[in-house]
Amino acid sequence: MIWLLMAGMAFTLVAVVAYTVGIYNGLVRLKHNVDRAWSNIDVLLKQRHDEIPKLVETVKGYMNHEKQVLQGVTEARAMFDRAESVAEKGEADAMMRGALGRLFAVAEAYPELKADQSFRMLQERISGLEDGIADRREFFNHSVNAFNIRIEQIPDVVLARLMGLQPRDLFEAHAEDRQDPSFSFER
Repeated sequence: MIWLLMAGMAFTLVAVVAYTVGIYNGLVRLKHNVDRAWSNIDVLLKQRHDEIPKLVETVKGYMNHEKQVLQGVTEARAMFDRAESVAEKGEADAMMRGALGRLFAVAEAYPELKADQSFRMLQERISGLEDGIADRREFFNHSVNAFNIRIEQIPDVVLARLMGLQPRDLFEAHAEDRQDPSFSFER
């Protein structure tokens, strides 16, 4: 009889340990999924960042009267260089999207620029990177949401607190991203 009781306690202990290990491994996997999702965004942000000087050089000769537009792109690029956290890179990304949107909109007023092969190739490349960033941002937010839910649910919250896991911020659109852009084509 004692042997049966000891076997039952041992089985219960093994089950609790296995369950705890399962929760731990799941939380670790989610944490790394969030980190990987951010890294995927960061790679595309860096690629876009590397294309910007080529774009600015291509446009400079055509846009003599559009210094503010080019300055906006340059400032956004500098902000990205200084950004360290996810939130700061999100701010820099929003600024860059706005600056590129203004640049491409203003480029419509320059037929010779629109006809330039280098400009068209860079515009297509950057547009492709923007699409990739949007897709990866969606995956990042999905990963962050799954992580944040798990670290707040019982019983995971207990182990998450012991592991020091904190909720992560979503990659959110900024107020200017939700508004329709306005452009002036006057020279």
